[in-house]
Amino acid sequence: METESEPYVRLATLRQLHQVMADMNTARSLADTLQTVADGVVNGLGYELACVNLVRPDGDLVVAAFAGNPAAEALITGRVGSRESWERRLSMGEHWGDLVFISHTEGWVLDDDDVPQWYTDGPAPRFEDEWHPSDRLFAPMYMPASPGGSCGELIGVLSVDRPRNGRRPGAWGREALQMYAFQAAIAISNARLRANMQRALVRLEREQQALRASEESFRQAFEYAPSGMAIAEMGGDQHGRILRTNDALCRLLGRPASAMRRYAFSDLVHPEDIGTLLRTSAEGGRAELRLGRRDGTYVWVSLRNSVVADAADGPRFLLTHVEDIEDRKRRELQLAHRASHDSLTGLPNSAELRSRLSSRLCQRAGHPGALESLDAAYGHPVYDAGGHGFDFRPGGGVEVYDGYDHHVHTAAPQSDHDDGTKGLAVLFCDLDGFKSINDRFGHNAGDAVLIEVARRLSRAVRDGDTVARLGGDEFVILADGLGRADAQDLAVRLRNEIIQPIRAEGRAVRVGASFGIGWAHCGMTADEVLKSADERMYVEKRSRPKQHRRAG
Repeated sequence: METESEPYVRLATLRQLHQVMADMNTARSLADTLQTVADGVVNGLGYELACVNLVRPDGDLVVAAFAGNPAAEALITGRVGSRESWERRLSMGEHWGDLVFISHTEGWVLDDDDVPQWYTDGPAPRFEDEWHPSDRLFAPMYMPASPGGSCGELIGVLSVDRPRNGRRPGAWGREALQMYAFQAAIAISNARLRANMQRALVRLEREQQALRASEESFRQAFEYAPSGMAIAEMGGDQHGRILRTNDALCRLLGRPASAMRRYAFSDLVHPEDIGTLLRTSAEGGRAELRLGRRDGTYVWVSLRNSVVADAADGPRFLLTHVEDIEDRKRRELQLAHRASHDSLTGLPNSAELRSRLSSRLCQRAGHPGALESLDAAYGHPVYDAGGHGFDFRPGGGVEVYDGYDHHVHTAAPQSDHDDGTKGLAVLFCDLDGFKSINDRFGHNAGDAVLIEVARRLSRAVRDGDTVARLGGDEFVILADGLGRADAQDLAVRLRNEIIQPIRAEGRAVRVGASFGIGWAHCGMTADEVLKSADERMYVEKRSRPKQHRRAG
């Protein structure tokens, strides 16, 4: 870091320090902060290796992050060194301010202690400040001290190795590393407070103990199971946070194991399935829901929970079995769609129409007459003797509250004139002249006409409206939020769409359409609503001269 052009290097290094310090203070989690601290030593301070040793609640230090050498990272990450061994190291060697440098001539006595390390031997230095492979440099990280006080509590130690210039750091390099360790301590302390680091480490250590104490058969079953497996925290603020996953689950979700540990199942589940997840019990709980893949898609899975513990009274963890049921769900959805939709036109069928209509209609006694007699001038919910609350809505709707549920009370316009009331219009459509097409040109031509009529109706209505086929040449449209004039305009528009020529079996044919407009309101059944619209359609059909019932 110190060369003949030291002023320039100092400016470049200051910029690097500024960037890496900004990065570690903006990391989103404790794990990200620790890794950013290690990466910053390598990227910003010019060392080839960096290790973050973090103090655990019991005083020992665990290797929490590593940068610069994947082989070393795999070997020592997660390993623990005793506090006694670390105190010995920090009391040896030369003290450069808060830094501790242990020369290779003195550090050989540490080769066999229990502190995780990655050092190699090498030839004697060729000049005085040349770095030897067995030299050690430690930067203790202390909790920020109170004003005027001494150093705070030790929270960890940065181990650095192999300066890129091959020399022991000079005054500037030492100052930069000491400053970096001070800022790293602040960043780690803040991240620890945000994530409740101390409790997380206790849980992680207990989980590791539980895994180490488990039989080899369990490890094999977990790692090599053909379906997904995960271990997650149970209870507390971190409930559901994933601690470990097997290869099958990582492949299923397209996420590496290291990334999976950043999530809880609640982070991965489809927003519509959050309630299903929350209702799934820990012991023996089962659920079918969707989990997010790395590419943004979702996959249907069967999720089954069981509980494991590292001791009789120790912490408990969720063992979650995740099975891919995408194919089965797709088949079920296809079957459900076939059961609820017309096979020819793809429109909702009669059963689905009645289901959608019934879901809008409540059958409480006294509706709608009892509601109509309430004084809407109150301007706030009022209650009947049964404890149901009512709140009058603009345009005639009444919102009904019953326990934790609420239902928008469906009301209909009360006169033949457009009084501004908006309701749920039910348009019953019967094709005119369709039978003659079947008789003259065959059923294939008739099917082509029905398919095209269904397409035109679906294209002409709004998003959210329902177009259904009752059977034969009868269609029904549910359109909410319409007044009488709106419904009549819609019927005219739909009729004009239908009467346009249709290509069927190589020829142009035409059909007409008769519409009856009914209104749904609470207190009616779905069949009563449809019957009312059907009757109005026949009145409309009979009122029109026969020659005008279809366009040609």
